[in-house]
Amino acid sequence: MSALAWTAVGSLAAWLWLLLCQGFFWRTDVRLPRREDPPRWPRVCVVVPARDEAPVLPLSLPSLLAQDYPGPAEIFLVDDGSSDGTGELARELARTHGGLPLTVASPGEPPAGWTGKLWAVRHGIRLARERAPEYLLLTDADIAHGPGSLRELVAAARTGGFDLVSLMARLRVRTGWERLVVPAFVYFFAQLYPFRRIAVDGARTAAAAGGCVLLRADAAERARVPDAIRHAVIDDVALGRAVKRAGGRIWLGLADRVDSVRPSPRLRDLWRMVARSAYAQLRHSLALLAGTVAGIVLVYLVPPVALAAGLAGGDPGAAVAGGLAWSLMAATYLPMLRYYGQPRWLAPLLPLTAFLYLLMTVDSAVQHHRGRGAAWKGRTYARPGAAVDEG
Repeated sequence: MSALAWTAVGSLAAWLWLLLCQGFFWRTDVRLPRREDPPRWPRVCVVVPARDEAPVLPLSLPSLLAQDYPGPAEIFLVDDGSSDGTGELARELARTHGGLPLTVASPGEPPAGWTGKLWAVRHGIRLARERAPEYLLLTDADIAHGPGSLRELVAAARTGGFDLVSLMARLRVRTGWERLVVPAFVYFFAQLYPFRRIAVDGARTAAAAGGCVLLRADAAERARVPDAIRHAVIDDVALGRAVKRAGGRIWLGLADRVDSVRPSPRLRDLWRMVARSAYAQLRHSLALLAGTVAGIVLVYLVPPVALAAGLAGGDPGAAVAGGLAWSLMAATYLPMLRYYGQPRWLAPLLPLTAFLYLLMTVDSAVQHHRGRGAAWKGRTYARPGAAVDEG
């Protein structure tokens, strides 16, 4: 066989392994686990870090204020140095809509060594602890919750004995670029952190989705959250790891009624979302970057190239192996497209999306080595950390 055919066989073998041995990452049936109403509903404090969120707050905050929760609950929105009136808008929405009590506070600029979001979360948790809550709901300012979201999260945590229950919010998918990039973002995340493995006690796989995390207050103290992860740009993964390392039981799955309302209509918006943290995910290692690029090329780009080159050059081995690998790739992507209500014909375009992610990852590394680091909402973190601080 030709070198191209052997490479295509390697890609096919990789897809067979991913299909059968990577925690069935491609399945989208990991939803909130079995839950029963507890005899007593515990006190919950909701912490919402917000920086320049005035455009999305009218779509998200009312959904938190209107939560149908049988126990005591209140909201702490932490205005992280906004310049667009986020804090005052939040107060006005609370006056207009009523519902759960809302406190708006501001911690000031983060000190060296802290990301802005985690500094805001720290301030919110400190305020919440004055109420002695049993649970904390950490949720982003762009996340809209169904009326029973908080109730379902608490019931799932109590029934399953979980210290952390997190839902991967359904991201907005309306424009052409969002259709091409967004479902793949969740697909790739699940491939790296298979949801089924996260819930297995003793398994090394750990992660959370930062948009919606219900966390036991005592588990946060044991894990020293957020102080232990204060450097983390990918704070949700670091949070899940910190809680699990401290002996906590965690669960992560896909949401049904928790949605992101943040629009990312242009490729530039989506590019910035991925590139700001991609190199941090690789621990700023050129070796890991090279391995990632090679892996993306082998797994996602070789199959269509081998099929096309094999058909054009009379190489049946390359064509067959490439075609089978591409078919498996598309088949594993279909469940995620169905979850997002997208057409099936997008599945064969996954190699194109993977190539875009490859470029975003390389750009993330280039920006880091130029000294720009991760940039978000007017702040730049020159050397962000993706791992838990063991100090």
